[in-house]
Amino acid sequence: MLVNATDLKNNLGRYLREAMREEIIVVSSGHKVARLIAYDEPKSQPSSSLKISEPAEATAAYPREATYEEFLELTQSSEKRYEFIDGVIYEIASPKTVHQQALGELHYMFASWFRGKPCRPMLAPYDITLHRFAENINVVQPDLMVICDLEEKVNQQGYYMGVPDLVVEILSESTRGKDCIKKMDLYLSTGVREYWIVNPFNEDVTVHRFEEQDLADSRHFRTGDVAESFLFSGLMVPVQALFN
Repeated sequence: MLVNATDLKNNLGRYLREAMREEIIVVSSGHKVARLIAYDEPKSQPSSSLKISEPAEATAAYPREATYEEFLELTQSSEKRYEFIDGVIYEIASPKTVHQQALGELHYMFASWFRGKPCRPMLAPYDITLHRFAENINVVQPDLMVICDLEEKVNQQGYYMGVPDLVVEILSESTRGKDCIKKMDLYLSTGVREYWIVNPFNEDVTVHRFEEQDLADSRHFRTGDVAESFLFSGLMVPVQALFN
């Protein structure tokens, strides 16, 4: 999770609790300056006689490093869902009920608000290809995204090849670290303008605004609040409605 220094100062207690669950990266003036992690008591090392060997097939477990070509070959030959971020393949687990409830409510509210407007909300599974630079190809499946150039950026194969203006990720036990650190950094550096992180564990929503590959602003909304978009004036979501 990335937070700016001012937000950390004003909400230190909350972020100390969050650090028990995931790593906190502190950003100041657009630069990563510190890391806040949970403290673990040192553990004695097991003797070599107790070391357990893993079966050979465990080396194929995910996440694992691969080339983009290997990722494409895997996705074409498998019915499972995967993401590819900075040369690492991640398998996408089946979402739990609380995740789908929040996603369903969000999509309904987004679809209603954007009806008749030029931008369009899209649901996962939907591949988004993002480039940090020409050779760095990443493929992700955000839970929900808002696309404003859909007609211009769909290729001959029917895939969207642009950058969404707004992306939403709903945290789960298996994705929270990736969503709050790896994917946030990816979205920030590839032109996404706004990033919503929906946290079912704390029942809250954090909205980040990105500008010129920098974290320009963040707002945190709790149960009882109405989450608001920086980018789309009037786009509002009652937080409590996502978790009922």
